[in-house]
Amino acid sequence: MSATGTADLSKLRINRDDPPPAVKRALGRVLWIVAAAVLIIATVVIIGRRGAAIPVQTVTVAASSGGEGAAQGGAGGSVAVVANGYVVARTKAAVSAKIPGRLAMLNVSEGSRVEKGQIIARLDNADYAAGVGQAEAEVASAKATLIEAQSDRDQAQREYVRVRDVHGQNPNLVSPQEVENAESRVQQADARLSAQSSRVDAAAAGLRVAQANLENTYIRAPFSGTVLRKEAEVGEVVAPSVGGGLTRGAVVTMADLATLEVEVDVNEAYIARISSAQQARITLDAYPDTAFRGSVRQVVPTADRQRATVQVKVAIIDRDPRILTEMGAKVEFLEAARPAPAGSAAVAERPRILVPATAIRTENGRAVVWIVRDGKLQKRDVDAGPVSGNFREIRSGLSGGEQLLVGGIETPTEGQRVKVGP
Repeated sequence: MSATGTADLSKLRINRDDPPPAVKRALGRVLWIVAAAVLIIATVVIIGRRGAAIPVQTVTVAASSGGEGAAQGGAGGSVAVVANGYVVARTKAAVSAKIPGRLAMLNVSEGSRVEKGQIIARLDNADYAAGVGQAEAEVASAKATLIEAQSDRDQAQREYVRVRDVHGQNPNLVSPQEVENAESRVQQADARLSAQSSRVDAAAAGLRVAQANLENTYIRAPFSGTVLRKEAEVGEVVAPSVGGGLTRGAVVTMADLATLEVEVDVNEAYIARISSAQQARITLDAYPDTAFRGSVRQVVPTADRQRATVQVKVAIIDRDPRILTEMGAKVEFLEAARPAPAGSAAVAERPRILVPATAIRTENGRAVVWIVRDGKLQKRDVDAGPVSGNFREIRSGLSGGEQLLVGGIETPTEGQRVKVGP
């Protein structure tokens, strides 16, 4: 058999390992489906990871005050200045003893109402009471001696008159020398009487000193008011001033709550907007939903050089038992509405816009705020005034009512998605 014939027969051999064409086509479709599924899953995973890498951050916002509703302060007009301070009592004192001693009695506690002159406490005063008794005895003894001296003086005067009369009637019975001796005894009696009268006065003065010392052991209220704190307890040694060791300087601290007022520090850039008797609105940190009426009592005529502020004292018109000393307070000084001149058209004055000082950020020497709008951040350039009461006035850049970013993000970016937190 030839070689050619052998080659021709090999072409007729059947390859049983090669799959049929229909199987090949089905296998190709399966591979394409698997590849597409893997691609879809990978895309979803990548998108999910990217979304998890850029979460929507929760931020804290504050609304800028402004517009007709936010800028009005009731009947007083618009808000001219805002400042923070504390409630203080204009009449307040740390009551101490006038002399050192051990506290033997304390009649009051925190919150006690006392009247002027009422005994608050007493020192141990047995020795002072004994001193008063001794002084009284000395006065009684001096007065008794004074009576004896006065009696001797009267007797000497009568004797002198008798001797003088006898000598006038019959000079031979009484010599002139006896008359002179009688007159000398009268003068001596007068001198003793005068000296004893001075001793009585001295004894009376000593009695008053002893009584004053005894009175000084009683600690009385210098004015009518309320006890704020007890500074000492029974058994402790107290003194007019702190001497170190266990000595206490004051027994109680009291104040007249009818003289409560708010002291605030106003930035000197705004002090020209505040005047005496100007109306104000007071909000306590403890009761942020309640406002109390007030009026400017005094603008202290000096400024703090380090802080560039001026202290303003605001009297509280609406008395309320909830108002306590040392409470934090915010004061809004109201600007009276100025009537338009007769015959002129009314011109709407642009309301002052106040924002928290923390909402203002500085970028490249420019003041900017970040506005939260539709869940995204927008940067806005503003012209901001100095800080006053943790607020800053916006001269331009805002219209009022915007939600401003005040916390939650250190480095915000334009268009960043956020959500407003509680």
